[in-house]
Amino acid sequence: MFTNCFCQVQLSDKMDISSSPSALFVLTSTLFQLFLLSPVLPLLEPFDRLYQDGTDAFYRNDFKNAVHYIEKALHSYRELRRTKIHCRLLCLDQHPLEAALSDFQFFGSAMRRASCLNKCMQERVGPQSVHKVSEEVTQEFRRRTPHKFLQIACNKLREENKAAAAESCVHSNLEHVEEVQNPKQDQHFETGSEAQYHQHVFLVGVEHYRKGDHEEAVRHFERALVEYYKADMECRVLCEDQQNFGEQTSSAFWNNVYQLISDYFVQVLHCKHECVRELATRPGHRVPMQSYLPLLYDHLQFSYFKVGKIQDAMASAQACLLFHKGEGHMVENVAFYRKTLGHDFKPRKEAEWYFRRHEMERTLFLVESETRGAEIRPENYWHQPLRSKDIDRVPLGPSRTTDYPSVSVEMDTSLDQDYRLTEGGPLLYDHIQLVQNSKGLNGPQRVLLDNVISGEECRELRDMATVVCTAGDGYNGEPSPHTPNEKFEGSTILKALRFADEGRIRWRNVRLFYDVSEKVRRIVESYFMLNSTLHFSYTHLVCRTALSDHQHRREDMSHAVHVDNCILDSKANMCLKVPPAYTFRDYSALLYLNGDFEGGEFIFTEMDGESITATVKPNCGRMLGFSSGAENPHGVHAVTKGQRCAVGMWFTLDPLHREQGMLKAGERIQLLVNEDQSASEVNLNSRVEL
Repeated sequence: MFTNCFCQVQLSDKMDISSSPSALFVLTSTLFQLFLLSPVLPLLEPFDRLYQDGTDAFYRNDFKNAVHYIEKALHSYRELRRTKIHCRLLCLDQHPLEAALSDFQFFGSAMRRASCLNKCMQERVGPQSVHKVSEEVTQEFRRRTPHKFLQIACNKLREENKAAAAESCVHSNLEHVEEVQNPKQDQHFETGSEAQYHQHVFLVGVEHYRKGDHEEAVRHFERALVEYYKADMECRVLCEDQQNFGEQTSSAFWNNVYQLISDYFVQVLHCKHECVRELATRPGHRVPMQSYLPLLYDHLQFSYFKVGKIQDAMASAQACLLFHKGEGHMVENVAFYRKTLGHDFKPRKEAEWYFRRHEMERTLFLVESETRGAEIRPENYWHQPLRSKDIDRVPLGPSRTTDYPSVSVEMDTSLDQDYRLTEGGPLLYDHIQLVQNSKGLNGPQRVLLDNVISGEECRELRDMATVVCTAGDGYNGEPSPHTPNEKFEGSTILKALRFADEGRIRWRNVRLFYDVSEKVRRIVESYFMLNSTLHFSYTHLVCRTALSDHQHRREDMSHAVHVDNCILDSKANMCLKVPPAYTFRDYSALLYLNGDFEGGEFIFTEMDGESITATVKPNCGRMLGFSSGAENPHGVHAVTKGQRCAVGMWFTLDPLHREQGMLKAGERIQLLVNEDQSASEVNLNSRVEL
């Protein structure tokens, strides 16, 4: 196995990535050679088709075949991922773009690399067209949804037939574990792209650290660093997959080939930056471990100090300061080490190289931001508060309050994701009034606010809705997708952009749509005290109109009770995070534009879909925010008279599912603002009304 091979190389005393300036190059070369030595694979069956066969069998209650096909799908997914990494590293080495000195050489190298990739993939897995899989399915595998199907299927088999379960599920249990020999103890570790081996090694090191066995802690922390940089290399090379531009497929969005290349490169670059978050996130969890890589260096510096290797401790402490500039206790540690050694010492080479690359890429984000005339915000992944300075105190290690999962805890395969219980952060705007929090709304992660927007803004958005909203928008033109007793109309921000381009609405209407949506996003992010950026996933201006001749003895709902990121099974009191649910949604919000109608109350319920826990009456400027998971089933009572309008917003912590329409709207609006300002400076009339 590749993993075993790599582990043997890493355990050699000769592989110390901090020992010399060329150590990182040696590490990268070693990893590259291991990929090249990988055996040629037989042609693979497409994992999405196998997954479809497995889920079809699951819903037919054919759990034995469900296990069989989903296991095959997982195997195919892992092998395809491994092959992509192998081929991309091979072709990157053979056709480097960095050597290109002219446009001709650059595009020539790019074309030769594309040919190399096609040939390599064709030889190993067959025609690439067979393995083109939708982003939604790929995300299901990244989020471990197939494992959840397996868990349920195996449990069902055990209930029905223990012998059949033993035959079908033994492979399922063993497929995902690999024996990892540890001098102190035997560990079982889940393999595959979903697993984070570097995290496992780090957490084993933390256990040695807590026991005071700092020699073993150092050995594991060093190994975890090598595994981290290996995982970073794999994650970044996989970012070269086809990017998702959403609705931006028209030539209207790109004026020239360089803008197209730039847009693609920015998405790839953002994906590569998100590897920092991905590598810090444990399987089955949404929120990453905070400052994971600096934390690893923090443990390492203190462990080196405890074993008397002051120079190594100082190099690791300096590495930590790259990410946490001026961090109090680390500055004090470095001062102590410098005083003890009598001289300074530079940060570890691999950390210096990694951080320098990250900062160079951040600079490219800023260049792109200036070019577009719109803000592009690169993430700050390593924010840390400062502490007081004292150069004479003995060095400290990581805070004792740092929360780590136990290495003995099995990987989380539960159906219900954990949701964070933090709330009560700043509302950001003085005019906003807190009406009810989670306690008042009888459930977790809920908030009701008033005065978020003014009456005039409500009227302007409703007036715009009469022009841009079309029947069945988002539902394939079905005018009554939820109930035959109401007409459903809607519009996205991109549709509003097109209407403004055509002169059918004013640009100030589009800007208002964008600004109020961004205002709500910032409020939700702040109030629920999220330590990660909240991204738009989908934004929809929606109006529901009661059909006057369909209201007699009406008993249905305007929108049946549901959950925003999983499929609610009210009879079984459970919610499955599986397709076709939008499993990537993390928070939801509704901004109401009016209250002059009858019915249409929003309700929260228990998992049974019937027991109402809270009722909200819409009104102009009222905003309701809540987490999107199984903790918050909700629905809408029938609108029996009049029209109910609102802006519905769904947010995600996963930037891969950002709503491209909102990004494009922000760029276009900022460009128009800049043009308007430039025109004003030369005493010209603005060409647009903003």
